[in-house]
Amino acid sequence: MPVITTLYAGILGLISLALSFQAGNMRGKTGISIGDGGKQEMLLAMRRHANFVEYVPLALILIGSLEMNGVSQMTIHIMGACLVIFRIAHAVGLKADTMAGLGRLIGAAGTALLTLVASVWAIVVFFQT
Repeated sequence: MPVITTLYAGILGLISLALSFQAGNMRGKTGISIGDGGKQEMLLAMRRHANFVEYVPLALILIGSLEMNGVSQMTIHIMGACLVIFRIAHAVGLKADTMAGLGRLIGAAGTALLTLVASVWAIVVFFQT
């Protein structure tokens, strides 16, 4: 059972809810039921949550698979903690007016790198068994 991954799934679930609530709160304030209503702030809130939902599930599945296949607890904690940090950095760093935000870069590149490493590691684990 992926006990360590469960911890990070819980933390990331709370972050996902926070991002969702931000978008929902903005919908309530602006009266926009569907879409972004042409409002940049609404689009930004939507993209912060959507980007999170696009990338976190696969990363968690990979980390959980590695944990179930005997990868060290320390490695799983490092991957989980990094994923949390990367996703927070991305959400905070995502700006509507520029792509140059450091948080966005750290979050996107870090998540991609973590997913790449976990993916390759999962393939290696398969061929070692």
